[in-house]
Amino acid sequence: MQLTDGDQILVTGATGLVGSHVAEQARQRGIRVRALCRPGSDTSLLRDWGVEIVAGDLDDAASLQQACAGAKVIVHCAAKVGDWGPTDEYRQINVHGTRTLLDAALQFGSLKRWVQISSLGVYSGGDHYGTDETTAPNTEGIDGYTLTKVESEQLVCDYITRRQLPAVVLRPGFIYGPRDRTVMPRLMEKLRDKKFAYLGNHDKLMNNTFVGNLCEAVWLVIENDNVVGEVFNIRDPRAVTKKEYMDTICEAAGYSIPTKVVPLHIARILSWHMEKLWKLLGRKQAPLVNSARIKFLGRHLDFCIEKAGLELGYQPSCDFRDAMRETVKCFVNASTHG
Repeated sequence: MQLTDGDQILVTGATGLVGSHVAEQARQRGIRVRALCRPGSDTSLLRDWGVEIVAGDLDDAASLQQACAGAKVIVHCAAKVGDWGPTDEYRQINVHGTRTLLDAALQFGSLKRWVQISSLGVYSGGDHYGTDETTAPNTEGIDGYTLTKVESEQLVCDYITRRQLPAVVLRPGFIYGPRDRTVMPRLMEKLRDKKFAYLGNHDKLMNNTFVGNLCEAVWLVIENDNVVGEVFNIRDPRAVTKKEYMDTICEAAGYSIPTKVVPLHIARILSWHMEKLWKLLGRKQAPLVNSARIKFLGRHLDFCIEKAGLELGYQPSCDFRDAMRETVKCFVNASTHG
């Protein structure tokens, strides 16, 4: 399917990292873009690009009907993201909100492609050595985010089967890139202030995914009619070690290279006790060490993207080093001019 300037694409989560890049690229291609944005969110960039804004949220059915009207493609990026908090809060947005959006989208008869931005976090929280799409998602999850990403993905797959939803599921790994407002700013702050420590062996691989590479996959699944109903792992063409990941950030930003290491068995003990205590105390902020952070820093996260290469023609153009240098440069420039 080739989109033209007469087609309408809806992007949810368009003020976030992935959604903003999808919206920007769609406008560069001359495609009309509509964005569902929460009232009060900063939509200045979207308006500069000529994006139509619909004020609303995933729990506002009326706004979803307005957003979905006439949409030929929906790229669903919106989600509650985090590694702490009650599962029901994640489920309300990631599952119930997705269901409401699906129902709204199917009312109009115009939808030709739904792109579900899922996550490699749907797999188990252990080490991975070439895990591919034949491995089933972990339905227990390690936190509210990963569990509800599994549930939302399963919901989409159910709609594919029962209601002929023309959907494709993409499972990116740890996404980085310009305009990230959550993980990268905090990580760079810890690296700058020398408060960062590895959890166990720093030679284990990351599931690094540059937002530009992920967007290449988004356009491939929109344009390829033969992949409807499929699920694809997505990451950079080269998975890098934790050390290369952190060293590249530090070199690009001019920070000292981190050397602190907390043994993994110590981190697991700390995580178990801190999570128990934080839940008992009802803390809103995540503890310094928890299961999600052990997965990010302490696990070997090597996922196979061969299926995406063979069936999609996914050959991402940006290597990690170039992509991360570009990312860090944007953050450094923003802080300098801020």
